[in-house]
Amino acid sequence: MNKCGIFDSGVGGLSVAREILKSKLFSEIIYFGDTARVPYGNKNESTIIRYSLECLEFLKNFNIDFLVVACNSASSVAIEELKKEASFPVVGVIEAGVKAIENEDKNSNILLIGTKRTISSNKYQNALKSLGFKNIISIATPLFVPLVEEGILEGKIVDDVFELYFKDIDKNSIDIIILGCTHYPFLEKSFKKHFPKAKLIHSGQAIVSLLKNEYGLTAKEDSKIEIYASDNVNEVREIAKKWLK
Repeated sequence: MNKCGIFDSGVGGLSVAREILKSKLFSEIIYFGDTARVPYGNKNESTIIRYSLECLEFLKNFNIDFLVVACNSASSVAIEELKKEASFPVVGVIEAGVKAIENEDKNSNILLIGTKRTISSNKYQNALKSLGFKNIISIATPLFVPLVEEGILEGKIVDDVFELYFKDIDKNSIDIIILGCTHYPFLEKSFKKHFPKAKLIHSGQAIVSLLKNEYGLTAKEDSKIEIYASDNVNEVREIAKKWLK
């Protein structure tokens, strides 16, 4: 499996691409950001499935051997349809994120955040409950997506959004935060500032662990990435130059 396709609704999936690139598990990575239709998180289920299948068809042109769905909204509703249409393995970030904490204390206080679609799907919540986790707070935090898309990662605006979403939470009581959107790891500094005691579960790192443990993939000598987008591809490539360092 030498060529991996990755898609997301926008640039957030670059956080997953960055970790996979660093891992050198694939000789080549093809990244597609559906920037013309970002975000997916406020779309209905049938629309997200249709968009996801169109992303798959685009990536098939590159003869990929593996597909990583780096969009939590797509992973929450479209993963089974994608698996039916693909002749290669398909892995989503929800599966990886849940596996990343399966050995944690079942009494941990977990904060799950994501888009409206990801949270309302209950995919994360049901999977966590099946593992025995009881203390789960779920909050839709869609405003973080445009902040990341605009490159606003720290400062007063970001702090105000944190206060908007988390004003009623005892921040020191949270043990684990599942960053249920691939845009959110780019806000890591702000999360550590507001939740100093919490362990952050990052989709990219979780995917790499799953690829190694479940599929037995090992590092190659070299790994390269190509960036594509449905709109403003040059802008996305410039963002990738900064974020994939």
